[in-house]
Amino acid sequence: MSIRVMVVDDQLMVRAGLAVIVGSQPGIEVVGEAGDGAAAIALAAELRPDVILMDVRMPGVDGLTATARLTAGPNPPRVLVLTTFHQDAYVFQALRAGASGFLLKDAQPAELVAAVRTVAAGDAMLSPAVTRGLIDAFAAGTVTAAPTADPRLDALTPRERDVLTAIARGLSNAEIGAALGIGVGTVKAHVNALLGKLGARDRVQATIIAYDTGLVSPAR
Repeated sequence: MSIRVMVVDDQLMVRAGLAVIVGSQPGIEVVGEAGDGAAAIALAAELRPDVILMDVRMPGVDGLTATARLTAGPNPPRVLVLTTFHQDAYVFQALRAGASGFLLKDAQPAELVAAVRTVAAGDAMLSPAVTRGLIDAFAAGTVTAAPTADPRLDALTPRERDVLTAIARGLSNAEIGAALGIGVGTVKAHVNALLGKLGARDRVQATIIAYDTGLVSPAR
């Protein structure tokens, strides 16, 4: 079954270009296009795409607001945010809104196609440049989140908290295993368990929860 993709951007030529890039790939079908967030929300309800390529800055309902609304409903689409703006605040806001990935528009076509396939498969995707910049910003304290009480953390075991903290620091499963002295298989089991307890779709959402709840502090 093909991956159903919808393209959302206020620039017609950009929309057309993105549609050609992803629509020409085997197993991917572009089912619709929208020029703003409001149109995207309405069209997504009709077309039920698997993945939405979402611009950030658009007139009316912007991409971040549209993403939050689209991912709040049942069986939401996976949203891959595309922007020309490499700003940490945008990345954090997009991920907090429920986006499954964030890619700069100067990415290579192959990167875009790979990102679509990645988020469609249920994984999170951040370009290396964006990931590094976001982690650096958290470490420097330039991107902050107000800690909030969250009972979901109470359900985590001490080991699951350790694993969540490591995820929020950008560590891979192999790196987490090495740091905690456990096998990769055990790490994967802890990750699956904590995602379920947190109600998080993926590691990106888990990371946002870790910062929002104060489990991980940017100043630390």
